[in-house]
Amino acid sequence: MKTTQTRLNSHGEWEPAPTGTGGHDADLALVFWSDTDEETVAASVRALRSNCPRAIILGCSTGGVISGRAFLENTVSATLVSFADTRLKSAVARLQDHADVRALSRTLAESLFAPELMHVFVLSDGLAINGCALASGLAEFLPSTVKITGGLAADGERFEHTSILHETQILSASVACLGFYGENLEIGQGSRGGWVPFGPERLVTESHDNVLLELDGESALGLYEHYLGKHAKNLPASGHLFPLHLREAGGSNWVVRTILGLDRQKSALFFGGEIPRGATVRLMRGNMDNLLDGAQEAAKQARLDGNNALAILVSCVGRKMLLKQFVEEEIEVVAQNLEPGTVLTGFYSYGEIAGDETGESCCLHNQTMTITVLRERG
Repeated sequence: MKTTQTRLNSHGEWEPAPTGTGGHDADLALVFWSDTDEETVAASVRALRSNCPRAIILGCSTGGVISGRAFLENTVSATLVSFADTRLKSAVARLQDHADVRALSRTLAESLFAPELMHVFVLSDGLAINGCALASGLAEFLPSTVKITGGLAADGERFEHTSILHETQILSASVACLGFYGENLEIGQGSRGGWVPFGPERLVTESHDNVLLELDGESALGLYEHYLGKHAKNLPASGHLFPLHLREAGGSNWVVRTILGLDRQKSALFFGGEIPRGATVRLMRGNMDNLLDGAQEAAKQARLDGNNALAILVSCVGRKMLLKQFVEEEIEVVAQNLEPGTVLTGFYSYGEIAGDETGESCCLHNQTMTITVLRERG
């Protein structure tokens, strides 16, 4: 397994050029971009395709790109991977071609299923696709032995338009999945947050799907405006600093949910995952130390021993907003707790897909650092 990285320079050219073992022999090209118009991305992908004729190309828009130990904005980055024994297959589906997200998930699962399927990495539109339904749908239609990780595309702090990349197509309201096949592939994964709940537990008394209207019979938007004070005018972006800790009625696992949008006229808050009526929630807040501790734990959980590993990091835009100029410290903490020489790639997202607190059932997370480590034996 060999990995090289390249990025687009100010002249729209890949540097270093993706040639030789880094290009023509690549089986996979992971492409992430931040604050770059889609016309530029499309042109860069066409150039990448000419240099990487056999590679599966997969990627998405982001809230910031991770390449090596660097955090990048206003750029396009590509990570090129050549495998010795592992086989790959991709699948893409558009929401408009399916009755709902569950049906879309079934199409993707059926396209990828084969006896040697080991892992599925998924990238989804971050605004038009229900991430909870996607995660649960893939878990339903794929064997329980197949682990699933990935994330939702982002649009910086704008929350206006997100897109995914499959081969040379840039798509919205769509999902792309990558299947890894073969017993020679080792996979490590970890997902941790670091946010701390505060204040009383509250009951979700009015909601539907991912739309929250009332907590304890009062306006949820009003509650957020109270806690955010002068920062309330910057919602939904400022809401990332106060995510919700949520436990469904009758459940025991807690998940984090973060705001993606709002409708002030309807006093409605739109979250990155479902907010079921009857669920218990608490507000959360974080600080830099807590978030870095969470990233460290995720790395320890995902670490694989041995050389030539690739780590795909999917962190959250909300974490970037809190860390601000210290965002690279989160990446550095992860690098320090993985095997030396592990190549890092990834992005800041509107949601992360990984196992739950037990590491078993796949679900949507918000505000976590989620890490997938890939390494071929031998």
